Amino acid sequence: MSKALPLVRHLRKLKDPRLDRRKLHSLEAILVIAICAVIAGANDFQQIALFGQKRKDWLERFLELPNGIPSHDTFERLFARLDPQAFQECFAAWMNAWYARLTGKHLAIDGKAVRGSASPAKGFRCLHLVNVWATQANLCLGLVACDADSNEVTAIPRLLAMLDLEGALVTIDAAGCQKQIAQQVVDGGGDYLLVVKQNQGKLYEQIQACFERAAEQDWECVASSYYEKEELGHGRWENRSCLVIEDPEWMTEKDNWPKLTVIGTCQSMRKEGDGEIAFDVRFFIGSKRAKARYYGQRMRGHWGVENSLHWQLDVTFREDDSRVRQRTAATNFAVVRRLALNLAKHEEAEMSIAKKRFAAALDTDYLEKILEVGKTR
Repeated sequence: MSKALPLVRHLRKLKDPRLDRRKLHSLEAILVIAICAVIAGANDFQQIALFGQKRKDWLERFLELPNGIPSHDTFERLFARLDPQAFQECFAAWMNAWYARLTGKHLAIDGKAVRGSASPAKGFRCLHLVNVWATQANLCLGLVACDADSNEVTAIPRLLAMLDLEGALVTIDAAGCQKQIAQQVVDGGGDYLLVVKQNQGKLYEQIQACFERAAEQDWECVASSYYEKEELGHGRWENRSCLVIEDPEWMTEKDNWPKLTVIGTCQSMRKEGDGEIAFDVRFFIGSKRAKARYYGQRMRGHWGVENSLHWQLDVTFREDDSRVRQRTAATNFAVVRRLALNLAKHEEAEMSIAKKRFAAALDTDYLEKILEVGKTR
């Protein structure tokens, strides 16, 4: 073993769940092989083991492998026993250290299902993960799995606890529009933008009433701002607008939300080819005193999580097709996918993620280059 990989020191914080007398392979070796394999195109435990067998000579440059390459069963057993919360915290700590060197403090939180992990015959639903995406930095900072009998409302606070929220704007869809979540963001030194839907009842009705009343009095004596942008490209026309009211006086619900400073509405019209125009309206609340341009851009940026993270995970990493159904193993495998995606995205070659994975499978020098991206000061 002649050199160390940057990711090794981050993994050393994890506790090995196995008995010492039964270990044939170190925790470090198993995780490093898995991460390298997933970067190079592996999408399941069998493919990870095959990668290890084919790249054994290269791996021995970095790892002690006295008993050779672990079997696919060994990888699967380890992933099923490794503490997922500890692995998620390890990942988040590494990504936060990395993110500290990048710019932008817009954190988009959104949920994603791993549909192939469901087993109706055994009576359990698919794994549901909540991710945080740093929009300007193009980086997944962390994830947590929803409890089997719960939803995103209980998972989001655990995710927020892993993050440095100082100076950040946290955007969350209507699933996270909860007072305790808003309070946690504010207590962490950040600001929130929360989408409000009709299931919020009184809050939704009062926001709607505020905009109707302002329009009736022709916006006189109403502190407001407006932003609009039109785009045409790739055969699609889109118009997006945002209207914000600052310090809404007519809302009794305002005092029930920490630091609520603005309410807003974003409207979008989209037309693809010769199709019909699709129209969408969203209401939101925010704690940061800012104009419609700021909030409109952040609302638009929030949905970048779909293309930059969720689409890549499903199309390039085949996450939605994953048949890893043991819940802990599936959660830990999801962490590895996001780590691999972060590293590949930030490698400077002008190639798609799919091509980078293929190139890493063919060329270990290029794989090492991707691994070097994860260095932190």
